[in-house]
Amino acid sequence: MQSVLYSKDVRRFVVYCCVFRQGLKSHPPFKANMVLAPMLIEASLWLAATVPFARHWWSMKKWNKIQLEYPENPKQETDNCVILLPVWNEAMIIEGKLNDLSKQFAAPYHLMVIDSNSTDETVSLCNEWIKNNSNAFSSFQLIEMPVRLGKTTAVAKAIEQIRTAGKFEFICMTDADAILSPKAINRLLGWFSDRTIGAVGALPRRIGTRSEEESHRKTFDSLRIAESKADSTPFLEGSCMIWRTELVSPSDLNIIANADDAQIATSVRLQGLRSIVDESVWFEDMAPPTLKGQRRQKIRRGQGLQRLLISKRSRFFDKKLGVFSTILRREAYFHVISPLLYGGFVIAAFTRWITIAIAGYPTGSLSTIHNVFTVLELISILAWMNGRFGLKIPYLSPFDTVYSGSEILLLSLAKSSRGQSLHMWEQHVDTRIALADCNDLN
Repeated sequence: MQSVLYSKDVRRFVVYCCVFRQGLKSHPPFKANMVLAPMLIEASLWLAATVPFARHWWSMKKWNKIQLEYPENPKQETDNCVILLPVWNEAMIIEGKLNDLSKQFAAPYHLMVIDSNSTDETVSLCNEWIKNNSNAFSSFQLIEMPVRLGKTTAVAKAIEQIRTAGKFEFICMTDADAILSPKAINRLLGWFSDRTIGAVGALPRRIGTRSEEESHRKTFDSLRIAESKADSTPFLEGSCMIWRTELVSPSDLNIIANADDAQIATSVRLQGLRSIVDESVWFEDMAPPTLKGQRRQKIRRGQGLQRLLISKRSRFFDKKLGVFSTILRREAYFHVISPLLYGGFVIAAFTRWITIAIAGYPTGSLSTIHNVFTVLELISILAWMNGRFGLKIPYLSPFDTVYSGSEILLLSLAKSSRGQSLHMWEQHVDTRIALADCNDLN
């Protein structure tokens, strides 16, 4: 019975297509409009999605002329700073991370590890390392979460305890899979001699980066640097960042979202102080070696940034924030609106081609316009493939990053619309294995 109904539906669709085709052929003006309308929609959507990017790049050229002045005679005291290390199932790399942290300062400093209910030997290895290196830190605290609730929840719990204790002026957060540049924390602490600075972070250097990731990372870093010079960046990297303890409370973090680092950076600026990156300070981490792994990481990150930006929509035109309101508004457009517009652009293009497939190839001036659009669509596809698969076709940057990034952000929006939250992330085990091998070599 089902197959009979299905065959009837197919036949009905074919009949409709034939009638539609005949109607188009018998009414040339209608046919022209059916081809022209998607073209106009395509052009409008593409311009609406792309022009703000061009405007932001133009602003960046102006912002990059500004110099960030590192404070003279900076205070780099470590006794008023606690290092926060969130972990979950990091048994393969936790000892290497602790070794790296112990080399950051000449004198011991404070360390807090918060474990999100690891199911491997992370906690026991951490305790054993501390026992064997009792002089590595001036104080050590391990917080064990009874259940796994996601990194942001763990960070909020740690912030609550640090603020309650009232001992530390600064919190430095770092990830287990990040190896910091020499004296990175000292350098970042020096920025806080400038009372206008509320948070500061480092830039990443990815090990084993795929070619398509290089373009994305270069674009992302250039945005963060320019925004920092203009005012503040809403996005810092949790792999290495420091902020003033008083500026961020647990209630500032959305615990059912990720991107806790960006939440902290944005919250600091909304409190009246700046959030910047120091391009001279870096950390190394391992990029997922597979395309699938990279996409999974980016989709999770994209969802967190989208949730953050949407939640701050009331501040998009806040004159008290100065240039930062412009940055916040534009980043929201790039992460939420532009992907939807590019998605509409693709749908309009498909609609035009379906119309042509049914009604036949356009003639006259309409044919010329169609050919121009076809060339532009082909260029767009190649640019997307550049960013998606790392084809390295010249002259297509930065569109490759924009197009491939928009695809990722569309997928993030789709998951959010279905009620799917990615704050409980799945670990990239392959990167941990690679990092463990690197630690063994060192």
